[in-house]
Amino acid sequence: MDKLAVIYVLSDAIGETAEMVARAAASQFSEEHFEIIRIPYIKSIEQIAETIQEAAKHHSVICHTIVSSELRTALLDLAEQYEVVTVDIMGPMIFALQNISNTKPKLCPGLVHKLDQDYFKRVEAVEFAVKYDDGKNPWGILKADMVIVGVSRTSKTPLSMYLANKKLKVVNIPMVPGVTPPEQLFEIPPERVVGLIVDPSKLNNIRVERLKKLGLAVETTYSNPENITDELEYAKSVMKKIGCPIIDVTGQTIEETANKILEIARKNAD
Repeated sequence: MDKLAVIYVLSDAIGETAEMVARAAASQFSEEHFEIIRIPYIKSIEQIAETIQEAAKHHSVICHTIVSSELRTALLDLAEQYEVVTVDIMGPMIFALQNISNTKPKLCPGLVHKLDQDYFKRVEAVEFAVKYDDGKNPWGILKADMVIVGVSRTSKTPLSMYLANKKLKVVNIPMVPGVTPPEQLFEIPPERVVGLIVDPSKLNNIRVERLKKLGLAVETTYSNPENITDELEYAKSVMKKIGCPIIDVTGQTIEETANKILEIARKNAD
């Protein structure tokens, strides 16, 4: 018997899942020592044949997460021919799920890795939105996929978080009369900036309700109709100077506004 028994790990994707299972199983043996050889991105029957011929020379087992029906069949046929033991890690689970759901599997390699990438991109975008929320650091503007500008209570933060969950890195900047907008706003293409406006009376109602929830007096500069009108006019003047698209969020849900921003972002990417 060879000093090392060999576990060949085959996959038509990266093969991380199969290798993790192989290592977990091998860890249960204290007297045996195993060499694990991962062969990812199997694309042809020729690759499978070469691996099985090599495996037949050793005390070995092949574990795999091959989802392609053609490659899976070739693997089983050749393994039987060369008397090499195979362990199908993915197949039984796929077929079980197919039976209980009455749906057909995609049989597309690498979907788990793709999902992982999507997850980390989403997390990164959420962290970005939190870091650069409400104009905390204007340097984020230069790194953002989209920048949202508008007066207080136009749903800038909820929009930023919603879009982050769509893997978009978003910065939101408040427009405040008397406060000079960050110079970075004028250093990026205007189509990467979106201005939010709202009906003054609607904004007044929103701010009054906000003050009530906080237990504060409702008759303040923050909720004064004239001041609100001045704020909106100032914001519009900045948006006009930037030359950015403007969205009226009056009566719009977060999802509706976000979809409009996503459409702008898609056009930017084209």
